Amino acid sequence: MSKIDQAFLADQIHQMITEKKKRNFTEAVEIQIGLRDYDPEKDKRFSGSVRLPNAPYDNLKIAIIGSAAHCEQAKAIGIPCIDTEGLKKFNKDKKLIKKWAKPYELLLASESLMKLIPRLLGNILVKIGKYPLTIGENDNVAERVREQRQTVRFALKKVLCMGTRVGNADMNEEQIRQNVATSINFLVSLLKKGWHNIRTLHMKTSMSKSYSCLLYTSDAADDLLCVDLGGRRIIKKKKHK
Repeated sequence: MSKIDQAFLADQIHQMITEKKKRNFTEAVEIQIGLRDYDPEKDKRFSGSVRLPNAPYDNLKIAIIGSAAHCEQAKAIGIPCIDTEGLKKFNKDKKLIKKWAKPYELLLASESLMKLIPRLLGNILVKIGKYPLTIGENDNVAERVREQRQTVRFALKKVLCMGTRVGNADMNEEQIRQNVATSINFLVSLLKKGWHNIRTLHMKTSMSKSYSCLLYTSDAADDLLCVDLGGRRIIKKKKHK
């Protein structure tokens, strides 16, 4: 069985925040994970998202492709929006569409418009990685925006290392701890063997060095003579035949 040592994690977060240099911008807080016993070519690649207790993307730039009701809600909270008439004006011009979408990190679209978007814009949003997420017709725009600013995503690709933003350095230490712990526990739930698939686990701000997230584990190094388990370096003796 494996777990995060919360006291150690809190201490590491304190060190990370107090030791970092003062910057002229708000640094992100990221976690970095190294996996083991996964073959990206053979094993099923996992993906998933989790809503964190505190928003790591509080300034995430979002735009709405909305129905009349959703556009009205977006304008009320200062979120940029565009309706079908606005989409038609692009006339499927790729340069215009790219220029419009470029400032935004995420697009949300009313469910009733999802089938119209490919017809009006072609597949350009797919190619630039900004195809919109759905807003249900009865969903509130403000709540969906808040949800997306609190959501982080994990996906296994071609390599056994990954990282994601889980907070920012303006958060207090307890908020960072909550987000780090929630993110790690969710990631572990996606792994086929849980904690056994974790090789290394660290956190850092954008410009700082890495700090360990201590793991207690009974089996994460069973095939190795020496492995870094997110803060504890375990040395195993060779078995003599």
